[in-house]
Parts: sequence; C-alpha cells; structure tokens
Amino acid sequence: MPIHIRAEPGEYAEACLLPGDPLRAKYIAETYLDGAVQRNAERGMLGYTGTFDGKPVSVQASGMGCPSAAIVIEELAMLGVKRIVRVGTCGGLQPDLALGDLIVAITAVAADATARHLVGEPHTPTADWDLVHAAVHAGKELGKPVRVGPIVSSDLFYNPDQGQYQRWSERGILAVEMEAAVLFTLGALRKVKTGCLLTVSDVVVEGEFVRITDEEMRAAVDQMTQLALATVTAEH
Repeated sequence: MPIHIRAEPGEYAEACLLPGDPLRAKYIAETYLDGAVQRNAERGMLGYTGTFDGKPVSVQASGMGCPSAAIVIEELAMLGVKRIVRVGTCGGLQPDLALGDLIVAITAVAADATARHLVGEPHTPTADWDLVHAAVHAGKELGKPVRVGPIVSSDLFYNPDQGQYQRWSERGILAVEMEAAVLFTLGALRKVKTGCLLTVSDVVVEGEFVRITDEEMRAAVDQMTQLALATVTAEH
C-alpha cells in the first residue's frame, strides 16, 4: 500500500482522471461515475473509482504544483494505473483565447524544477499521442472545440516576473499551469500514458488579468470532464 494513496492494487482503474482540487475529484465522482467508491482520503487527497459508460474509471486529486502531483502520479503507477488525464485550469497566454476555452496540451515547458530533478538533462515533457488524438476526436464528436499546442508548467502562481507571461506568449505557448510537466515526465519514465486537458480560467496577456466567473467555471469544467472521460476510456 502506498504512503499517500491508501489503496491496494486493483482498487484503482487503469484509466484515471487527475484534477488538482480534491473537491473537484469528489464532484466528478458523484456526478459522472456510476457506483463510485471512495478509495483515498489521506491528507485530504480524495480518490474514487467507479464506471463511466460501463468502463472502470478512477479520479484522484493531485494537489497544487509539480512536487505534490509527482507523489500522486508515482503512487498511481504503483497501483497499476495505465492512463492518466489531467483535468485542470490554466491561464491563457494567447490574446485570441477566451475564458472557458478548452486546451489539449502536446508538450509542457518545464518552468519548474521537479521534472528537471527527475531527468537531470534537457528534456521535453510530452503527452501521449494516443490520448491527444483521442481528445481531439472526442472533441469533434461531442461538439466541443479544442485548441491543441504547447503549454508551460510553472512553480509559481504569484509570479514576480510579470513580463514572463508575455515572453511565453510570444513564443507560441498557449497557457500556463502547474502540473503537466511532471505528469508527462513521469509518464515517460513509468510507462504510463499521460494527457492534459485544461480550461482557461483567466487570461494573463497584454498587461490585463481577466478571471472567469464561478458559473462559467462550473460549465467549463463540466465540458472538460465529459471530454476527458471520453478520452481516457477510448479504445487505443
């Protein structure tokens, strides 16, 4: 039994969604999974297993930032999870992105030390192509447009270098968040397929910060969750 996810092998499905927020994990389990059973509550990191369209699926909170997410991802791999899709929020870095837009990440710039500590040399954290392809296909099937491209994982939420957002934007980075780089890195190291779907919760370009409303956030998270469930349970 792992130290932080207090479960036994077989109690988590091979397919798992990974929100940062424990309450979002609880919401996904209660709203979208049939027969959901709570599998973990250690340190408030809620985890559940149920079914979606008859297929076993788990959802496990990762906490905020790459160090916390790394612990959870390592232990999910120990428990036999084979496909992990992060479902999170992000700051949009392109001026044509709107609040509530959905992003499918291909790569994550590691503006965080955790992924670098794991690898120790230049490395490009990259999503699994099968999951990227499945997400784009599911988006078309569900009528949910997605943007596909690179993102950046930062270890700072309150960033003192405000000009960094503009520099990332000018290099074509779609969004900034805090967990995908270590998710993709550990996916490669532990042979787990990993993907990342994000909802644009704020836009941080051109010297302006705009934040999504609570109602808009709930609607966007529902869209993202439906897309993620279709992605993680797709035949690969």
